[in-house]
Amino acid sequence: MKILVLTNYAEGLYLFRKELIMELMAEGYEVIVSVPPDENVDKLRNLSYNGKKAEIIETPFERRGSNPIKDIGLFVTYMRMLRTIKPDRVLTYTIKPNLYGGMACRIKKVPYICNITGLGTAIEDGGMLSNVLLVFYRMSMKKAVCVFFQNKKNRDFMNKHGIAKNNSRILPGSGVNLKEHSFEDYPAENKHIRFLAVIRIMKDKGIDEYLEAAQIMKERHKALKFYLVGDYEEETRSIYEPIIEELQSKKIIKYLGHVDNVSKVMAKSHIIVHPSYHEGLSNVLLEAAACGRPVLASDVNGCIETFAEGESGFSFEAKSTEALVSAMERILALTTAQRRSMGIAGRAWVEENFDRNIVIKAYLDVI
Repeated sequence: MKILVLTNYAEGLYLFRKELIMELMAEGYEVIVSVPPDENVDKLRNLSYNGKKAEIIETPFERRGSNPIKDIGLFVTYMRMLRTIKPDRVLTYTIKPNLYGGMACRIKKVPYICNITGLGTAIEDGGMLSNVLLVFYRMSMKKAVCVFFQNKKNRDFMNKHGIAKNNSRILPGSGVNLKEHSFEDYPAENKHIRFLAVIRIMKDKGIDEYLEAAQIMKERHKALKFYLVGDYEEETRSIYEPIIEELQSKKIIKYLGHVDNVSKVMAKSHIIVHPSYHEGLSNVLLEAAACGRPVLASDVNGCIETFAEGESGFSFEAKSTEALVSAMERILALTTAQRRSMGIAGRAWVEENFDRNIVIKAYLDVI
């Protein structure tokens, strides 16, 4: 049986779904992956099971662009791909593969399984574009074998708009690989406490609030350290790069850029901060908990499910620097032993609820 995977980002597929690809190959499936070309594609090429590897089809398209002519070209590409590959099942991830891949599969009558990892700003903000996207989702998801959602609020919202009303399930996000993301002893706090944010550098991920909070807290507590990991989004690089460079020069934050092994950076940190405005389900928070670190996270669906409030983390109002600062002060008021205990509780939480094997089993059941 051939399984075709459509996605928009090689790194995301590798980090969060490589175990599924490996398991599919172990089950005897032939796996073909369509993904835009970038420096991370070779990571997917190098995955193997008993010498068997997935076939990679580099499919150029703009992940965030909204040029209708180019998007129609992607739809045509997917139609051609279905005709030549003749897959038995198709798995789609992220907005454009879900919409254009889903529609192509519906037309070609190929069984397909979609994963809505989050609604995105265009839908969350409402307006004409939101209405257009909802109509498109309704058409493209209608004949899916299954539409996976990563939190109940997203599913309820889409169901309310007639999308995937009778063919949806909720997954625990992408889950977390508990062996790869092992528990790490809480670092000593002798000299300073290190806060870490692992986010794409864009407004919707709360970068403004994190940078503002770092400045306020650094003024109050000289010994604190603030770290930032994540890639710039090219459309907003010109806005944030000068700000981050200035804060680095003032030693308010330390920007580490793109990091392949985030777990190592988390292990050296004391508290993980995730100020995102919306999420499907936050992989960063799952990995932070798996590592054994307390978290501070926005009080939005997709974040709040990943920790037990007051036991392994604290939530705060999204889009509010004041609320984030308050949460930082709250966790600093605890003892070292209490912060360490929160990290231990976080590990127990993900072991019980977010093992990636739960996700793999759900996919195998549907396939």
